[in-house]
Amino acid sequence: MSIEQTARDFFEACETGGGWDACKGYCHDGARFACQADALAETTTLQGYAEWMKGLLGPIPDGRYELTAFATDAARGTVVATAVFRGTQTGAGGPGTPTGNPVASDYAYVMRFEDARIAHMTKIWNDAQALRQLGWA
Repeated sequence: MSIEQTARDFFEACETGGGWDACKGYCHDGARFACQADALAETTTLQGYAEWMKGLLGPIPDGRYELTAFATDAARGTVVATAVFRGTQTGAGGPGTPTGNPVASDYAYVMRFEDARIAHMTKIWNDAQALRQLGWA
């Protein structure tokens, strides 16, 4: 399988809340994660991030992504995906009672591969903007 197809399959599994069980086959054991956002400051593994995304669909049960771009740089073993996460906070699990507020939050994944599996992923995301939209900040 190409790194592009692996990245697409990982992206779909992660963004639809499959958690680590659905994502681990596309990643190295101990795959690292980085994001310069306070909401994910303590998340350092891709396993932790996949579980965080799964948990996000509790308070935002209609959470979904709109893919806006997908690019492969095979020479550097990197795939980049950009998308908009959309949904409404109607479920339990946020900081308090459901706000009913919608969110439309732009983000990017930069997935670095080693031996046809993801070794590291960086998420580029403005968490402060998303949290304000949801009424959580």
